[in-house]
Amino acid sequence: MSILHLINVTKEYKSDGEPVRAVDGVSLEVAAGQFIALTGRSGCGKSTLLNLAGAMDSPTAGEVWLDGVLTSALDDSGLTSLRRNRIGFIFQSFQLLPTLTVVENVELPLLLAGKSNVRPAAVDRLRAVELEGYAHRMPYQLSGGQMQRVAIARALVHSPALLLADEPTGNLDSTTGDHILTLLRRIATEQNTAVLMATHSAEAASLADVVVRLRDGRVDSIQANAKCRT
Repeated sequence: MSILHLINVTKEYKSDGEPVRAVDGVSLEVAAGQFIALTGRSGCGKSTLLNLAGAMDSPTAGEVWLDGVLTSALDDSGLTSLRRNRIGFIFQSFQLLPTLTVVENVELPLLLAGKSNVRPAAVDRLRAVELEGYAHRMPYQLSGGQMQRVAIARALVHSPALLLADEPTGNLDSTTGDHILTLLRRIATEQNTAVLMATHSAEAASLADVVVRLRDGRVDSIQANAKCRT
């Protein structure tokens, strides 16, 4: 089942009064359980495409369908609800709140969605990333890899249909980064979650089912990787 479907999506910005196409006519589908990597040079449109996929930005032209919903048909409240309930976000800089404990950071998406009795779900997600014993530590007490695993637990706590990862290993050493990539691979395979990851790393992209290379906002190539599943 298609979780994300981009149909001829274009995004234009103004630069010094002139239109600039950050994304130019991109069509892409991501199915449940599929892991897709977006690659290409800086400025090729990877982050813009992730923003469009996550309903953080609206296309200038084309359609974005998320879990069967056309994003352009929703108002701000509807888009917020869609993001909170169906999408998980992982960032290069972790973006944990420093004044909250590990488990409180993981609980936050559920609390923002108006849920109650959220501690068991948060602890369960920490267990899944092997950090259950760190629940009451503060973010500054963690390593970079541990902080990224907390961020992954937070992104998954509401069981999203789509997980978006923007350079998730960019601030990590190679060994820790490999652990994070293996975890993302496992999430896609075992939890049937659609994963769309932007990365500069060819090694990171090698774990994806499909590698989509962008160039100047367009799809330059699409390559399937039949050997990536473990």
